[in-house]
Amino acid sequence: MNDATAERTEALGAATFKVDPTSRRGLIDGASLRSLSATSNLAGALQTASQLGAVGISGTLLWLSWGTWWAVPAFMLHGTLLNFLYAGQHEFSHGTVFRTRWLNEWFGRAFGFVLFYPRTFDQVQHMAHHRYTQDWVRDGELARDPYTLKSYLFWMSGITYWYTRWRRIARFSAGIVTEPYLPAYRRAELVREARWHLAGYTLIAVVSVLAHSWAAVILWLAPMCAMKFTHQLQNTIEHLGLAHDDDIFVNTRSTRTNAVVRWLAWQMQYHTAHHAFPAVPFYKLHRLHKILFTDRGTRAPTMTYWGFQVAALRAFAKGKTEADYPQDRMWLFEPSHD
Repeated sequence: MNDATAERTEALGAATFKVDPTSRRGLIDGASLRSLSATSNLAGALQTASQLGAVGISGTLLWLSWGTWWAVPAFMLHGTLLNFLYAGQHEFSHGTVFRTRWLNEWFGRAFGFVLFYPRTFDQVQHMAHHRYTQDWVRDGELARDPYTLKSYLFWMSGITYWYTRWRRIARFSAGIVTEPYLPAYRRAELVREARWHLAGYTLIAVVSVLAHSWAAVILWLAPMCAMKFTHQLQNTIEHLGLAHDDDIFVNTRSTRTNAVVRWLAWQMQYHTAHHAFPAVPFYKLHRLHKILFTDRGTRAPTMTYWGFQVAALRAFAKGKTEADYPQDRMWLFEPSHD
């Protein structure tokens, strides 16, 4: 795919996340892939409604229990559910949740507003991530310095995560767009989007002050910011410690966990299968994973959340940084591999 074709494909929007079919030839037949790539309004609505319903229930519990010890578990649950709305935004950006395109568009914008993660920016950044996974220069989600133990812990805590999100919205609103992976022809759109977000957040702040209300803090900002580390478990396990190579079967990791957590993350634990064929909706990834790996007797790079975190913290101990490890192969393993 040349640069001109790539730009035209990106401009079409979320539903055009694709891979070069020649790079996956022989992994799955065309008929099966077309069947798996078919989207469903019903399947998308069930996941969306169930997660929004859970957020509504946890928020109600938090509000009713505020001022008591019961508010602590309600706060933690609500904050976790809010953060994992990004799993939904990710799928809306791919355009694979609903068959009806405008539903993906507007749910994605609503989720992005809640999460301080504007939809158009997320789409463009994520397109760069899929096209150039693990490329230090061109991967839109790898625009950072190599981790040290300190920077890793700050990222996992959510402190640097939220700082970068809020700072980017403010910077874009001022017309300053410096990310090299963002095409010049999209920058005016990104600036407008950031300004709409900033205006919306300002309006909420003004109304809250005038109404002497702490609802936005109690039900949104505080739990979401404090519990960011729960979603960072998913964010970090997907690629960290894998080869900086253009082969998704060595640069992308899947996760072993239970059905509840898979529901919470919109099945993104099947992450290698997702990167292989991004047009397959999340509710069919388990079937794609079976075809690509189980049926072939192979296995994607896979770890548990706990095993990954133990391995990462041990890797960064004693002053070591991400730059001290090989870039051409996996260097984070389950603790039992030592």
